[in-house]
Amino acid sequence: MTVMTDIDVADPRVEQYAAEHTTPEPPWFATLAEETRSATRAPTMMVGTLEGRLLTALVAMLRPRSVLEIGTFTGYSALSMAEALPADGRIVTCDISEEHLAIARRHVAASPYAGVIEIRSGPALETIATLPGPFDLVFIDADKTSYSAYFEATLAKLSPDGVILVDNVLWSGRVLDPAVVDPDTAAIKAFNDQVLADDRVEVVMLTVRDGVSLIRHRRAGRAG
Repeated sequence: MTVMTDIDVADPRVEQYAAEHTTPEPPWFATLAEETRSATRAPTMMVGTLEGRLLTALVAMLRPRSVLEIGTFTGYSALSMAEALPADGRIVTCDISEEHLAIARRHVAASPYAGVIEIRSGPALETIATLPGPFDLVFIDADKTSYSAYFEATLAKLSPDGVILVDNVLWSGRVLDPAVVDPDTAAIKAFNDQVLADDRVEVVMLTVRDGVSLIRHRRAGRAG
């Protein structure tokens, strides 16, 4: 059996072209991106320009009043979503890494959106349990082995028209390789299969960067 190595989900030249033909982010994102690349051990965890602009566009279209982000990292994605929030919109974002949160706090405080982003430290499931909901938008981008638990916890508090976004669902192509058995890959594959089979929801998987799934409640009369 041939064992695959990591693959680019999209041809890097195509992704670069797409980024070059996407409205750029405000200038303070460059400062955040540079610190993320220089000060963290895994800067590729940052969503970056293309996915960040997708988050901004989705918030602009969905107009969520209550946003929950699981996995703050250095704050790039929270700031991307904050750009397009309606006037009464708020974001709660959580992470367990104080090292990453220290960077996020500085950049959120220096942005125009400090008043609409609440950063919480601690295990995500504990944070979710303290929030009453409903959530109009949830962005899951944290430890992969907990994806199923995060999905169940947030679906229970998702508003009727709410959307759950889940990052890294293609996992550098490792989801295609039956020989890969590491815990993260196994968890992502199980999660993707779980959501597809769940008759409570509908899902579409996008090949943006490392894969993003958009999940929403299944409507009556819209059986697959």
